[in-house]
Amino acid sequence: MEKILQFIKEIYPNRDFIPLHESKFLGNEKEYLCKCIDINFVSSVGKFVDEFEDRVASFCGTKYAVAVVNGTCALQVALRVCGVKNDEEVLIPALTFIATANAVHYLGAKPIFVDSERRYLGMCPSTLQQFLQENTYIKDQQCFNKNTNRRIAACVPMHVFGHSVEIESIVEICQRHHIVVVEDAAESLGSLYKSQVTGTFGKVGVFSFNGNKIITCGGGGAIITNDGDLAKHAKHITTTAKKPHCWDYEHDEVGYNYRLPNINAALACAQLELLPDFLEDKRKTAQLYCDFFRKENVSFVSEGPDRKSNYWLNAIILNDQNQRDQFLKYTNENKVMTRPIWKLLSSLPMYADCETTSLENAKWLEERVVNIPSSVRLHQQIKGGE
Repeated sequence: MEKILQFIKEIYPNRDFIPLHESKFLGNEKEYLCKCIDINFVSSVGKFVDEFEDRVASFCGTKYAVAVVNGTCALQVALRVCGVKNDEEVLIPALTFIATANAVHYLGAKPIFVDSERRYLGMCPSTLQQFLQENTYIKDQQCFNKNTNRRIAACVPMHVFGHSVEIESIVEICQRHHIVVVEDAAESLGSLYKSQVTGTFGKVGVFSFNGNKIITCGGGGAIITNDGDLAKHAKHITTTAKKPHCWDYEHDEVGYNYRLPNINAALACAQLELLPDFLEDKRKTAQLYCDFFRKENVSFVSEGPDRKSNYWLNAIILNDQNQRDQFLKYTNENKVMTRPIWKLLSSLPMYADCETTSLENAKWLEERVVNIPSSVRLHQQIKGGE
């Protein structure tokens, strides 16, 4: 453990405390924020919101992007515009950040927790296929759960720590069962699967720009899609479902006040300009870790074939829960921030009654996976372009 600690301190030298992932503002952030203040548009209307949406769509290769206040809201809205309704069910991994389940719950729907696969930490396609084959039936081109007779309205694979799941297999399985795929790409901005951006394989994808993400605007999220009707509906309900009019207040459905403020979008535009540099730097850091842990005979989670990860959070897999706990205690006591992977959502009291597949792999990972410091190591000013 001491050797690992010393290596992390060599990667992040001259630090009294090494955080897990810190924000970096090295470009036009201050300039764009000042512009936003100067024109006095700091709320949900302004040129930076439109510009940010255009830039996100361009980066991802999609026709549309809708900016919202955070990734959780993005997922909630994405599920709603894809038709998820109260008392329906959504397939999600048991091993994911709680926002994935919460977004389902906000719509009055119920999660079904699916096992993970150990290589890339995400939803296991073979477990998904087995569950659907054994527990569902198709009626009127819709999938229903034999155990509850509820419609299974969507599947939400999540790209854990920036590593792509077996997304093509999951999409193909869901298509056969008439289930829409909404990608939780909150952690994987800039990651690729077979040269295609994660978040673009499903009907809709979502990103997060929270303070600890690869780029940030303090909060922020985005919905991406090639479906114009879904994008239009998403933008409509995230702006309180107000019908366009110069002065009249008429709303035609229940909406949300979820639009990203212009001042956050200004920050996000500047951060997007830095993304290529951040991605390159994080890959270099991951390679240093990979080479080190290979020599130490410690399993380091890497991208694998057909994938290019953004390496948002680097992760290692230790031998057992006891070794994990010792490692967490030792590193954090020595001012190097590490953290375990999330607890299984099915073990939390508010989701304990939800249906699950066998969670053998997810439980195995829960007991062993640890995140280690992963911040961008660049410190020099990088001038982005407008």
